[in-house]
Amino acid sequence: MITVHPMRLSVLALLALVAVLPGCGSGDGVRAWDGTDTGRRVPGAPAGDIAPEQLYADGMRDLRAENYAAAVRNFDLVEREHPYSTWATSAKLMGAYTEYQRNRYTEAIGALDRFIQLHPAHRDIAYAYYLRALCQYEQINDAERDQRQTEIAMQALQEVVSRFPDTAYARDARLKIDLARDHLAGREMTIGRFYQRQGLHTAAIGRFRRVVEEYQTTNHVPEALHRLTEIYLTLGLRDEARRTAAVLGHNYPGNAWYQDSYALLVDGASATAPDRPGFFTRATNWLF
Repeated sequence: MITVHPMRLSVLALLALVAVLPGCGSGDGVRAWDGTDTGRRVPGAPAGDIAPEQLYADGMRDLRAENYAAAVRNFDLVEREHPYSTWATSAKLMGAYTEYQRNRYTEAIGALDRFIQLHPAHRDIAYAYYLRALCQYEQINDAERDQRQTEIAMQALQEVVSRFPDTAYARDARLKIDLARDHLAGREMTIGRFYQRQGLHTAAIGRFRRVVEEYQTTNHVPEALHRLTEIYLTLGLRDEARRTAAVLGHNYPGNAWYQDSYALLVDGASATAPDRPGFFTRATNWLF
């Protein structure tokens, strides 16, 4: 799974703003209060007798305490018992965020879809789109597995960029799109190496060429060019191997993969310098 960006916690600023929304008088929920200034409600009071702002405050308290199940229940109560209050709209978004916090992505995405559909002009609509994309992004599998989820996440992230291009959410979405593309390129490299080991050279060439042509900005391109050079030499296509190695050398002149390709083509050249990492370390560094 891909690493989570620190913006996951930035929603706390949003919570602080939401907590001071207008319309937080006691109203008909006064019977639920215990008459003190502690902000606690009477145990066992019917939810319908509790003011929406108090239910919301209880949900926030549970969220900060990482008591996520209780927080979700309180946010749901705000929506169910006070559907036309100002707090109900905020509770929808915070309920989705709480589900996200406990990695219940399906529930969070469903709640965010409803929020987006019902409140397209809400002041926090950009965050709703971003949080939905984040739910998709954090479900990306490793490069050894099917990458359909990566494509879904990229589409959701691109929607954030397209709709809200000048926001901090868009900037973070662009970074995550680049990381997702690198992930897809890594998948192509994994399959290409497998085909190469099996002697399925045409299939391997197709995978490595795709990395070079469709994922030009990723860190996997130098190795893909080196693998193509290897295969062309194996097939006796020395001129094609030289051309591919020349592209590698021109674009990545100091790269270790180019040194390996150069060693394949020039008699007496060394493929492994004594002061540089081995193959596994180099491959890991390019991947991460």
